[in-house]
Amino acid sequence: MVYIYKKKVGNKNYYYLRASKRLSGKQVTKDIAYLGSTIEEARKNLPIVAKNKQEMKKSYRKINLLLETEYYNDKIKKLKLKKDDFLNKSLEDIEASRLHYNKVFQKLDKKSREEILEDFAIEFAYNTASLEGNTITLEEAKNFFETGRTPKDRTLREIYDLQNTKEVLLWLFDFKKDIDNSLIVEIHKRLMKKIDERTGYRTKDIRVFKSHFEASLGIYVKTDMDLLSKWYNENKEKLHPFVLATIFHHKFEKIHPFFDGNGRTGRMLMNYILIKEKYPPIVIYKKNKNDYLDALGSADKINLTKTDKDYKNLVNYIASEASESYWNLFL
Repeated sequence: MVYIYKKKVGNKNYYYLRASKRLSGKQVTKDIAYLGSTIEEARKNLPIVAKNKQEMKKSYRKINLLLETEYYNDKIKKLKLKKDDFLNKSLEDIEASRLHYNKVFQKLDKKSREEILEDFAIEFAYNTASLEGNTITLEEAKNFFETGRTPKDRTLREIYDLQNTKEVLLWLFDFKKDIDNSLIVEIHKRLMKKIDERTGYRTKDIRVFKSHFEASLGIYVKTDMDLLSKWYNENKEKLHPFVLATIFHHKFEKIHPFFDGNGRTGRMLMNYILIKEKYPPIVIYKKNKNDYLDALGSADKINLTKTDKDYKNLVNYIASEASESYWNLFL
């Protein structure tokens, strides 16, 4: 195994590549290359050193990721940002990914950006659909989008679910309209194409299974969505954009304004707010479903019109997902 080793002497850091393997029952480690005394030098020297180190093939991406995240986090730390009441220590992580997104990803050539966004959209579509019970695997989803061949023993609903989600996410990257009721209804309609023809806000009551909250009564859905719109407009200049997007997602889910597709629509809206504010979109991973639901549930007692400090747990959980998904999918 090859990994990055940072040695601190006084106030200076020294970066090495270190190899570790088991020989005759003992763990043996040795430094195989010196990368430099600054993170900038380490980033510059890593690809040069890697070309001559066969043992690095399996570890290169992981090491590069560690160096990039440290480099951009260090840049943010030097800015000494004003503390955020909700994000706490996650603020630097969120701003580091935003800096890389705007300074590196957005400066790539058009073809490279499109390829990265395509991969992101597939990963997002797979995970957000899986959170709602879609059984298509990530490998099947990738194969479907690459070849057009539908996976065996899967329903048309599941296939349309993936198609619609990917199409809507990519559509929103070039969209400029601010969030209002008409946009929310349109996003939901596109997500539910060929799945559920019931469009517009519901007027009847529903039960949300395995939840600790009661969705808005049918007769109050439109009123509650108007209240959410009012909350959004009152807070979009006050709250950090990431906090705004996360809390909007929770309040939307608590209303549950549609008969079906509320989770998918809510996560799409959260990403649209981020994209619009020049932050990278995020993936909520299926593997962390229980943690995600618990984090949402931790804010369920908060009133629809309030911006309560009890949102901290949810905001920081979503921030951890954002950091993981960004560096894994955009680097």
